[in-house]
Amino acid sequence: MKLHFKQYSTQGEPLLILHGLFGSLGNWAWHSRELARDFAVIGLDLRNHGGSPHSDDMNYACMAQDVLEFMDDHGIARCHLLGHSMGGKVAMQLALSVSERVDRLVVADIAPVTYPGQHDSIFDGLLAIDLATIGSRSAADMVLAQYEEDELVRQFLLTNLLKRPDGVFYWRINLPALQANYLSLRERPPADGVFEGPVLFVKGALSNYITEQHRGEILRRFPHAKTKLIMHTGHWLHAEKPQTFYRIVHNFLNPAAADSSAEST
Repeated sequence: MKLHFKQYSTQGEPLLILHGLFGSLGNWAWHSRELARDFAVIGLDLRNHGGSPHSDDMNYACMAQDVLEFMDDHGIARCHLLGHSMGGKVAMQLALSVSERVDRLVVADIAPVTYPGQHDSIFDGLLAIDLATIGSRSAADMVLAQYEEDELVRQFLLTNLLKRPDGVFYWRINLPALQANYLSLRERPPADGVFEGPVLFVKGALSNYITEQHRGEILRRFPHAKTKLIMHTGHWLHAEKPQTFYRIVHNFLNPAAADSSAEST
């Protein structure tokens, strides 16, 4: 599985950025460019997403193995990891299974636990769009609106709807595989290890993806983990308050620069 990627810079310590369910590396373009000032940033499309290959198999063990093989193929001995939601679980799985390959880990609004199903209506909405007859993205949005009220969420989902030269629309995500493996994607990262390195969990204050009930499991697997809260944001905290999210991540990944900045103010 050779993952599609984009390298935003080559100077500095390697930083891999992993998107969430239904996402792609393009969702993180602004943060990737900003962080590329100080890090060798690489955005990855996880399997069945973006420009990466499709597969019927999809779980956190194989997705973490995809990232590890990418690192091996590109001569990356160690790296920082930033992952959001599903991508955060992939990042945690990698850190827990091969801790010697990860320096610092940032997990955006997800915990190492199993979640109840929260995307059934989204799957229903995406599958309700008849690709053979749909004539425009706006027409697809009208169908999807019957299942998802939030316009911003619909716009995000429809970034995966592309048009062939013959005018027929298609999904760039492997929608059947995502639905078939959704139970696995809801589960906690299966690795049994403990990651002793620095970890930052960034939580949206309005999101329920990280709760006080998750604290024990977080610290059991990541004993040095810290948490930062971004007020007035939900699960899409990096998009809702990009500057705040960037500052928090940058200061964690570059503590010397953060200390220097604090001393000069």
